[in-house]
Amino acid sequence: MRFFNSTAETMSRDEISHYQNVRLRETVHWAWTQNGFFRKRYTEAGLLRVHDFCDSDDIVHLPFFCKNDFRETYPLGLCCVERRLIREMHMSSGSTGSAVVMPYTSSDIEQWGECMARCYFMAGATEGDVVQITPSFGLFNGGFGMYHGAQTAGLFVIPTGSGNTERQVKLAKDFGTKILCGVVSYAVRIFEVMLELGIELPELRYGIFGAESFSEGMRRRIESQLGIEAFDIYGMTETGGVGTLGMDCQAHDGIHVWEDHYYIEIIDPATGKNLPDGEQGELVVTSLSRQAIPVIRFKTGDLTKIISREKCTCGRTHVRLAKIAGRTDDMLIIKGVNFFPQQVEDALMEIPGVLPQYQIVIEENDGVRDIRVNVEAEESVTGYMIEKHLKERLGFSPKGDVFKPGELPRQDIGKAQRVIYDKKK
Repeated sequence: MRFFNSTAETMSRDEISHYQNVRLRETVHWAWTQNGFFRKRYTEAGLLRVHDFCDSDDIVHLPFFCKNDFRETYPLGLCCVERRLIREMHMSSGSTGSAVVMPYTSSDIEQWGECMARCYFMAGATEGDVVQITPSFGLFNGGFGMYHGAQTAGLFVIPTGSGNTERQVKLAKDFGTKILCGVVSYAVRIFEVMLELGIELPELRYGIFGAESFSEGMRRRIESQLGIEAFDIYGMTETGGVGTLGMDCQAHDGIHVWEDHYYIEIIDPATGKNLPDGEQGELVVTSLSRQAIPVIRFKTGDLTKIISREKCTCGRTHVRLAKIAGRTDDMLIIKGVNFFPQQVEDALMEIPGVLPQYQIVIEENDGVRDIRVNVEAEESVTGYMIEKHLKERLGFSPKGDVFKPGELPRQDIGKAQRVIYDKKK
């Protein structure tokens, strides 16, 4: 068993509970005193004095926090520190409205690095191991989050970013990459290029994948093809980025959440009431150690359940969540790109000659997801035109066909079925 911070990662349940109560009080007090948004929200909820909040039993009296709160206060309306103390920022795409911005103080970056370093060591990394980071380095938090963690863990970083798969494979061969970071669908592509080039990667041992969910079947496929052990890492812009919440360990029996940095609840999405361990609901997260924007009771939209609070076979004592089963909304994630069906429709309707009848077909083959967009259009519209426009608007190129008017199926009753799931093995 390897630990980056054994003291923190193996605390007893009593120690975790005490630690969380102390930090919960500090976090609520910090948000109340440093930002008028939080103070107004809590006053409206009946918290007339910040010192009335005592411990985790009181958290159910606080209002929920959601993505719209970020958007409505864009860009830094939720920030609890002076701008001069911000050292970095990342953000979501903002394609469905104002972007979700997450600023970082030096302390926040250190916290991010700590959480991510724990994930590296939990996978089996040792100091000096070569890690290849394939997510992009930019406003998206993936590349930088994995970089901050690798620096903290003392790893040898190959910061390739995304794209140029042939070069990715050659660099992994030349430098002896041991840990591959990215999205799981890109791992599939890397294997394909390895076969095309006739290159093997004997040093590759671990894959840490986030941003898109993958089934156990997909995990087994990747592990078999690349000869690695695959891990499911968890985190989001609102919690501070990739790895901040946690990852599964080598037991692969749920995602460990770093409870000294995050307090979690599982709620009924319809009623907002807390659910007991073992029941599936929406994950709600409260950060305990972030300065710039300490999210409090943030509704993630992710559906999961608490598997266990008992000590894991890996030696860690932090709570374990079941694999994310889905979302409370209809957001789709294809090849690492998040989007909503409405965005596809909006983009299609911008193309002259495209008609209102279309289908979004989500194809899944052995855990690998892809998208097909079929549209009806006038003769002047080509598949290339549609692909090019969707690439510009959504960031990826879907497959699809152009049909003559009237060729796609219709429904006489109810809503049109725009999104179709085609699941094979």
